Amino acid sequence: MEEILKVIEEKDTKKLANLLYYKIDELEDEQLEEVLKKAEELALEQKDYELYKLVVYYYHEFLEVDKISEFEELAEKEGSFEAKFHLADLYFLIGELEKSLALYDELLEEELKGGNLEHIAEIQYNMALIREELQDYEKAYELLEGAEENYEKLGDRERLLHVRVYKAYVRFEMGETYEAKAMLASLLPEAMELQNGGLLAEIHMSFEEIFEEDEDYEAALQECLYALLWARGTEYYDVAFDTLVDVLWQLFLDDDFETVYNNTPMFRDALPNLDGFFEGVRYLALYKDGRVEESKLKEIVEKVEDRRLIDLLQFLGEAEL
Repeated sequence: MEEILKVIEEKDTKKLANLLYYKIDELEDEQLEEVLKKAEELALEQKDYELYKLVVYYYHEFLEVDKISEFEELAEKEGSFEAKFHLADLYFLIGELEKSLALYDELLEEELKGGNLEHIAEIQYNMALIREELQDYEKAYELLEGAEENYEKLGDRERLLHVRVYKAYVRFEMGETYEAKAMLASLLPEAMELQNGGLLAEIHMSFEEIFEEDEDYEAALQECLYALLWARGTEYYDVAFDTLVDVLWQLFLDDDFETVYNNTPMFRDALPNLDGFFEGVRYLALYKDGRVEESKLKEIVEKVEDRRLIDLLQFLGEAEL
């Protein structure tokens, strides 16, 4: 709480947006109301519509307060690309996909007339996300090809690679698994050259999805490990960690405890800051498989201090068919 208020005082909107993303779950309702009120004032003062979008979204999701109409009025009054773009993204976040697409279409038409390639590429990428959500994979792929072409013209190497990773993933969803693997593999050398941890994590998470779909959980877990290691210090870390938890959840649902306790030591040893958690997962699987007593499991779990990790262990332990 104090850390967030300090950042608000410093008027660092980018740092605040990042901090809210990671700390929002830790705040009580009264604290959240205070933080969001101050963050909203700052976002409007600085005309930071990305931060404002997050604030409105958190009001909607956590406090059930509807400020969307206020954002709509603001975007209409401002008429700027940034305000409308982030309003369209807000619609996507709250599940209003058709409204999001309609506003993006309007923006795309405007930007095509103006010829701003960066804005056009951003819109195309976000529209592809919605088309994928709607399982319109052909259209999503077509939009990504447009974004790819524009980022190539702009010489934006990093964004170009992110688009290509997503293209490969959509190709997988279109049923072209081996082509998707080849596309992802072709991106690894350049991503390694850039030493871009977020990009490499994204590639490995895409591989994980492919292996999980094939129910090759050994390979999926290996890709989760690579993703976690590359994601350290990037915005992708939480996504990579949640991806791993999803795989573990599926394994517990399937009563495949052996795969869990055979593979968790590699996570424990590669990520020593989480060694207690992974040892807890391992012993939970051993207990479920009848290989250790409940007292031993409790002894291991008691060493985990982080409340969120304890909750995750409880969540995995309750997995049932």
